[in-house]
Amino acid sequence: MKMKLFFSAICFIVLASCNNSADDKETKEDTVAMDHSTMDHSTTTTGNVPPIPAIPEGAKVVFGNLKNNATISSPFTLQMGVEAMEIDTAGLIRPASGHHHLIIDGPDSLAIGTIVPKDSVNIHFGNAQTEYELKLTPGKHKLTLQLADGLHRSYGSKLAASIMVNVK
Repeated sequence: MKMKLFFSAICFIVLASCNNSADDKETKEDTVAMDHSTMDHSTTTTGNVPPIPAIPEGAKVVFGNLKNNATISSPFTLQMGVEAMEIDTAGLIRPASGHHHLIIDGPDSLAIGTIVPKDSVNIHFGNAQTEYELKLTPGKHKLTLQLADGLHRSYGSKLAASIMVNVK
């Protein structure tokens, strides 16, 4: 009788240890959204990446407080806006949303689907910022606002705007 009880206890312990439910529990890593500062901006992704969201009718990016050929002082508080879309944080793909990137002395836009580089020319606003203290050297500069989706993929020329400014 004692032997049966002993073997039953051993079987129960073995089965219980094999059925470890730790794999079923969500960890903090499973539930925390990606931190924008740790995202890799230098590579394209492959696999099960969702398509770039459709651009709504009438959507466009705007410089909130600058006109083409404006003369400004540095530093300057730049206001960035978008019409017919929402500004959202990087990391998640949501319809009709994105976040700003400021391209200084670069192209008029990035091709649709291009991941916006993270460097001294391309400033990212992945925390849904709509204002930025812009510091530029004196002279003429081209500023381009480029909207991108949550994975930093450019919406292309339809959601880009460029202006020239003269910094005194």
